[in-house]
Amino acid sequence: MEGNSKIGIFDSGFGGLTIFRCIKSLLPEYEYVYLGDNARTPYGQRSFDTVLRFTTQGVDFLFAEGCRLVIIACNTASARALRSIQQLHLTQKYKDAPFLRVLGVIRPTVENIDSYSVSKVVALWATEGAVRSGSFPLEISHFAPQIKLLQVACPLLAPLVEAGELEGPGTEHFVDKYWQLTRARQMEGEVVDALLLACTHYPLLYSVIRRVVPKEVAVITQGELVAKSLQDYLWRHPEMKKHLRSNDDRDKDRGTTFYTTDRCDHFDHLAHIFMGVPVNSKLAVLL
Repeated sequence: MEGNSKIGIFDSGFGGLTIFRCIKSLLPEYEYVYLGDNARTPYGQRSFDTVLRFTTQGVDFLFAEGCRLVIIACNTASARALRSIQQLHLTQKYKDAPFLRVLGVIRPTVENIDSYSVSKVVALWATEGAVRSGSFPLEISHFAPQIKLLQVACPLLAPLVEAGELEGPGTEHFVDKYWQLTRARQMEGEVVDALLLACTHYPLLYSVIRRVVPKEVAVITQGELVAKSLQDYLWRHPEMKKHLRSNDDRDKDRGTTFYTTDRCDHFDHLAHIFMGVPVNSKLAVLL
């Protein structure tokens, strides 16, 4: 039945809301289901197999909720699980549903990174898992080989966001610590003129990061890049677009169902801050 499917957004917690907010703003005519695996966040320091298992469970849940297209709005999960899900899980478990699709956030990010840097030296802040995966350098080598990437793992930033500590001297201390580490990674003669926030949690610390990082350094968030990439994907895949539940009136919100694997009251409180509108989530059990 045409126009009867939804778009799913999966994240390890709250960070994916920074991606979803941009997607929803650009493409309000679709119906969405957001799932945050808050009970098991963060994913950054977990093993490859664990991240793959958790992410696969999240994707299966969203398919069961009527989603035909799922966006993994988590860099760690995109780095460690996306390829296995696309190449193995979809072709094995869902071989009778070849129309199902799962996309990530890394490729849409690196495809546009070159336009932000004159010096061609870009710093990247991410979780330990995303850095260890090597996914960003690999994609950079394909889509922007002229860019030199300085990767810095920032393991304490995502937990600060999940705890709701978006401001304050403690948060600023750790942001400054990671910026000083970034500066120390520069070779003589190199000038970092762009900083990519390659964890969906980090944009929630944007105001602190912007105060600490020199104004001449562009601070790049992923939300707008991913949203525009999704818009382009749907334009290039009309067979997917026609099956998604949409409304001809783009000004009319089709609505979103929010799920969390942890306390709904805690999720609703922080999601309201991130989204700017009240959120009433439901409890999800992932198997």
